[in-house]
Amino acid sequence: MSGSYCKTLYPFSGEQHQQGLSFDAGEMIKVVQSLPGGWWEGEKDGARGWFPSSYVQVLERKASLSQLPLEDLRDPLPPHWKCYMSPQGRRYYVNTTSNETTWERPSSAPGTPKSSLRHKSSLPAVNGFHSGGSPLHHLETPHNNSARKSTTESQINCVTFPLPASMSEQQLLKPNEWSYCDYFWTDKKDPQANSYITGFEVLLQKQLKGKQMQKEMAEFVRERIKIEEEYAKNLSKLSQIPLASQEEGTLGEAWAQLKKSLADEAEVHLKFSSKLQSEVEKPLLSFRENFKKDMKRFDHHIADLRKQLVGRYASVEKTRKALADRQKELELKTQQLEIKLNNKTEEDIKKARRKSTQAGDELMRCVDLYNQSQSKWFEEMVTTSLELERLELERVEMIRQHLCQYTTLRHETDMFKQSTMEPVDQLLQCVDPAKDRELWVQENKTGDIRPVDIEI
Repeated sequence: MSGSYCKTLYPFSGEQHQQGLSFDAGEMIKVVQSLPGGWWEGEKDGARGWFPSSYVQVLERKASLSQLPLEDLRDPLPPHWKCYMSPQGRRYYVNTTSNETTWERPSSAPGTPKSSLRHKSSLPAVNGFHSGGSPLHHLETPHNNSARKSTTESQINCVTFPLPASMSEQQLLKPNEWSYCDYFWTDKKDPQANSYITGFEVLLQKQLKGKQMQKEMAEFVRERIKIEEEYAKNLSKLSQIPLASQEEGTLGEAWAQLKKSLADEAEVHLKFSSKLQSEVEKPLLSFRENFKKDMKRFDHHIADLRKQLVGRYASVEKTRKALADRQKELELKTQQLEIKLNNKTEEDIKKARRKSTQAGDELMRCVDLYNQSQSKWFEEMVTTSLELERLELERVEMIRQHLCQYTTLRHETDMFKQSTMEPVDQLLQCVDPAKDRELWVQENKTGDIRPVDIEI
């Protein structure tokens, strides 16, 4: 994978990694090295750093340069202009200074007009986020804004989601893998508590069931160890009972050897119980403790981000109401001016207009803060859900390996009962975490539509 190129699908700030690589959607990155954990190292514009592999699409080596428009190779874009790709696969261009956006490619030749120029909010966002990373909004009256909002987006526990009818189908972050990071964005109704549960909580509950299973498996092995120790103790005691010790000759020798074999068998079972404790029980308990710490850390981290998101949304609604009140006040003052002309009324109108402008600016600021929090939540949800997926694979593989170790020790201890372990061996070889995840996600997924920025 190293030395190849990839194309970014979503903007990434790089903040959650000490040496993160920041980029916008639609940019080209050279892959320096790719690690199996999901974090890759890349190089862009002379900068080098790490980024999540789920944010990019790998290009074939021979096609890397061909992904750039031919006109970009022949005639570079003017200063401050960047090219992006819409979800429908159509290129559009954004001026990063003025936020102007156009479907037509701006020319670097002086005096060349840009046709079909329009505000960037009239163009689609890439998977719910504009490639430039800034919120998509323009000022409207609260009445018009409410009408637009009701037809293009919905609110679920203070997170803004687009309505499926208002946008094209979103591209999955990890196609054909039934990954946790694709199907648990929205909240769902909890029939028992008559409330809503977040998609991330559904993932956590799955992991906590796995933690409980580890505990119960360790208890099972502990009981097996006790049985082996008790069995070995009884065999040793039986071998020392002086029964039929008066027998002489070859039969007496065979009888003595039989009693000695009981002591040898007791020693084998003691070794088996000791290995079970050191090679199966202890690793299970140790992994469970680390697993529990990771779950607690992830839970608190995402909960804090969600709490911040709720606070930001409350601020947006508060300032939205304040703006509506100021505009009503301005309309009232304007009507008074039409009825009676005097200097005092004109001064009141200026003051009301100033307050309305300030309220609009405050709404813009709160929306920006909400969008920043949502972008952070989006990135952390993807990163953390992929980490949960990795931990689940690690947990299943760890348990499978130690159960295999159990059957191996069982074979060594009791060869004449080997046939009882063969069905277990066959089933352990068929353990498939990816298939298990697919079935579980299909049954428990909460939604694959990802959040979008608030528009005003």
